[in-house]
Amino acid sequence: MRGQGGDPSQFGSEAFYAALGRAFVAMCAVVPVLFVIEALDIWLGAGFDTLGGIIPQRIEGLDGIFFGPFLHHGFDHLYSNSVPLILLGTFVLAAGVRRFLYSTLVIVLISGLGVWITGSPNSIVVGASGVVFGYLGLLLARGIVERSWWNLAVVLLVGMLYGGQLIGVFPTNEQISWQGHLFGLLGGIVAAVLFRRRRPRNDDDPYRTESTLTLP
Repeated sequence: MRGQGGDPSQFGSEAFYAALGRAFVAMCAVVPVLFVIEALDIWLGAGFDTLGGIIPQRIEGLDGIFFGPFLHHGFDHLYSNSVPLILLGTFVLAAGVRRFLYSTLVIVLISGLGVWITGSPNSIVVGASGVVFGYLGLLLARGIVERSWWNLAVVLLVGMLYGGQLIGVFPTNEQISWQGHLFGLLGGIVAAVLFRRRRPRNDDDPYRTESTLTLP
């Protein structure tokens, strides 16, 4: 996402806020699609969860790696993921469309495969929480590897708002996929390293970064 008035990666610039605004609008458009899918599932009684969820350690459950994040166990489950998905996704998307798409793909793959390999074969796993934790890990790692303090500030804010959910990366007795949360977090860290912005060799400002990707 490129805009007028400077570098979109430079906090405080006009281009930065323009990219952030566009990203917020885009993420707000994604979530209603998830609600439509859930409404259709309930209205039609189609059993999308069974058809498209991850079934660990079963070949027929592998396609759930890609379909599972779009499905939820009811509206309560979807509500709990919606706000953090919009908030975190906005800041991830603001850094560039290609980085967002590549990073999301890495997160989905690592989170989904982690669930498929380590999850209970008697379970069906759906939900965008793996992606949510992936974006959280991405922003945290990006703040460190790119020395982007505003990314760390976002993680701190989200931690204050949703800190209780972070225990979801540890095994619990609740009917939640802690594996999806944990591997999603790891996937975000991997994506942050793979698609990081690299600083130019000759630059007097050690905190200024440039992207190695050509972003739309």
